[in-house]
Amino acid sequence: MDALTIAQHYFDAWNHHDAASIVAAFAEGGTYSDPTTGGPLSAEAIAGYATGLWASFPDLAFEIVSAGLAGNGVVAAQWIMRGTNRGSVLGLPPTENRVELPGADFIRVSDGAICSVKGYFDTKLFVEQLGLQAIVQPYTVGPYTFGTAVSVKTGKPTRPGAFSITSLHVRSEQEVDYVRDTSRQIALEMLEMPGFISWVGVRLGDMMMTVTAWEQEEHIRLFMRNATHRRAMKDAFDPGVAASPMTSVWLPDRISAMVRCSICDQLAHYDRTEGRCVCGAQLPEPLAYW
Repeated sequence: MDALTIAQHYFDAWNHHDAASIVAAFAEGGTYSDPTTGGPLSAEAIAGYATGLWASFPDLAFEIVSAGLAGNGVVAAQWIMRGTNRGSVLGLPPTENRVELPGADFIRVSDGAICSVKGYFDTKLFVEQLGLQAIVQPYTVGPYTFGTAVSVKTGKPTRPGAFSITSLHVRSEQEVDYVRDTSRQIALEMLEMPGFISWVGVRLGDMMMTVTAWEQEEHIRLFMRNATHRRAMKDAFDPGVAASPMTSVWLPDRISAMVRCSICDQLAHYDRTEGRCVCGAQLPEPLAYW
């Protein structure tokens, strides 16, 4: 069987969502890699990767735009991957967006089997087609560390009476995934808890931090009984997760929140002036404190 036919059978297996046939197309020790795999995959890891992609895109299919021999048993194939995101990607809920992603595979064939597949595509375009943010920034510049953040808000205008702050120094991407996924689950459960106002999760380099606003300190004590949180805290303090965990409760000494008058453009304390500006105009409703 020639290299082009082997490559076509390989793509057919992808389009038929047949993980066993994909693996069978590879020679012993054969590898697959693309910008999202974190390095070469082999054997059952290839099947697991394909199965995960189909779970994220149940209607996934590849259209082969062109394919030809590039010399030394290498097939160069241009393709367009199409599919609708109906399963989790990068630990995030599905967006239901449809992607139409161009890319290319370089498939090296020897003795009737695939030795390696190296795939290339625009990861920024992939993320943007999913409806996600693609942020390009440095890790550090001098004393500055850059990162990402996410928040969950109830929208309550209540003045916070206490803050709980947790920070973990993670040592691997596996720990990052665990802390991120567990924190998001806890944040969603917080929405049903008494006294919860809002939650912010931040990652800066190897530090992952959460800051949660509560109506009163006693609500934090109630939150400590949450089963998901208790399990996460056990994991954090037992060997296995995080190099340096820290938890704390902060009580605000002063919170000064103001709103700007839509008539005279001056700032005013809404609660001190009974909602009236010094110019006599009714002030806009104050935004949430946190």
